[in-house]
Amino acid sequence: MKWPNSKKHLLRRLMGTALCASIFVGCAPVGPNFVRPNSPVVKQWIEVNSPSASQSSGLTSRSAPVVKWWETFNDPTLNKLIAEAYAQNLTLQVAGARVLQARAQLGIAFGELYPQSQAIGGSLQRRQISDNLGPVSDIRQIIPLDTEFSTSQVGFDAQWELDVWGAQRRGVQAARSNLALQVANYDDALVTLTGDVAALYINIRALQESLAIARENIKLQQESADLTQLRFNNGVTTELDVQESTALLNNTKALVPTIESDLQQAKNALAVLLGATPSRMTNLLGNYGRIPTARSNVAVGVPAELLRRRPDVRAAELAAATQSAQVGIAMADLYPQFILSGSVGLQASGGRDLFSSNSNTGLASAGVVWNVLNYGRIQNNVRAQDAAYQALIANYQNTVLTAYSEVESAMVAYAEARKQVTFYQRSVDASRKAAAIAVDQYRDGIASYSRILNTQTALLRSQANLIEARQQVSANLVAVYKGLGGGWQIRQNQEFLPETVLAEMAYRTDWGDLLEETPTRASLN
Repeated sequence: MKWPNSKKHLLRRLMGTALCASIFVGCAPVGPNFVRPNSPVVKQWIEVNSPSASQSSGLTSRSAPVVKWWETFNDPTLNKLIAEAYAQNLTLQVAGARVLQARAQLGIAFGELYPQSQAIGGSLQRRQISDNLGPVSDIRQIIPLDTEFSTSQVGFDAQWELDVWGAQRRGVQAARSNLALQVANYDDALVTLTGDVAALYINIRALQESLAIARENIKLQQESADLTQLRFNNGVTTELDVQESTALLNNTKALVPTIESDLQQAKNALAVLLGATPSRMTNLLGNYGRIPTARSNVAVGVPAELLRRRPDVRAAELAAATQSAQVGIAMADLYPQFILSGSVGLQASGGRDLFSSNSNTGLASAGVVWNVLNYGRIQNNVRAQDAAYQALIANYQNTVLTAYSEVESAMVAYAEARKQVTFYQRSVDASRKAAAIAVDQYRDGIASYSRILNTQTALLRSQANLIEARQQVSANLVAVYKGLGGGWQIRQNQEFLPETVLAEMAYRTDWGDLLEETPTRASLN
């Protein structure tokens, strides 16, 4: 229809329509409002506060855990490896790309709050009456007629589904929660990465120490084998001593290829975490190093801080929040949808009059869409979304329990491994003295070679046990820090992808300011 010429009347109609829309949209969204699920609360760590462990555990809750926990090992190589992994790890880049994807999806959700479809168009039509129309041709012979006519128009059309029941607003909530969820997943990937790099580095150093110990024992056993050969040549002993010493020596030599194989495999695994080729590992690690050790007292904070520090706990909570909004979106389909459509433009019978004051045209309409006959499908979709929400609530509670369990297990393993180191160190000292005494007695002829065989075998075993215990102390400490959710804080005020990757994405696609750490809200519209 044509609108009245009065611009004030037209303005009043538009304002009235907008006011009605705002009243509808102002309704509270249907569906549940997310509240953090209840979860068990632990007041104190068992290993830190138990009377039997307080003196020897090396753990204290007097202060919060450190952020860059790997620096407590005071190992420059480890610090360098962590920095390189953070800058180059490809799995972390996958998580970072998902954060940027979630930012763009949040912008899509914001866009749903506004008219969902718009179109600008125009047309110019010119027509002519056919000369083959008999009556018209006869009239033209009597009365001159203009058989050509034209119409022209230009206008803007828009359609807006009013967010009466809050489906679009729930969509924005879901997108916001999903963005925070992807950030938490990134942080969790970073915690895993730093822990895995440190654990692999500790394992590599332990293997290098084991290799050095094996070669040290080979040298010691070679000397004993030479001694048995000398005594056999002089007729002092039998060939039995020679064969026993040869067997022991070759058994120890056989350990070297296995250790070297394990060492190279560990280096290869570390190369993947660093986003580098295995050939670089020798330059980064060198041929020998000792297992890194941390300071004697380790701060682990209090359990109440765990839910805030661990990214996987935050991720589980945010996954439930995202699904909570999905329940509201599904419930909105149970109710009628109100749609406003309108168009404004200019229309005239000739191009010259198109932009005159009398060419204004407009059309406004309102409609209701209600899927009444699909209520069974819609209602069951609501139920399915609610069941998924309940599953994520249980998953959050289970994640909290798992977090407490992981920290407690790592703490007790760390404390007990510290005790083992003390015992195994005493065993190594005693075994080394016993091996030296046995060689002296054998050389003097007052002991059989079996004493050397037993003491050197015990020495190698004790040294291997000591290395393993020292490795477990450091590895379990890494597990403690990893369980406490430390390390992800290093990404604060940093981009989620390397600058080179961001530059490539910006060159390929117009990202606006979504590639920045804190995109403005305007960029999401």
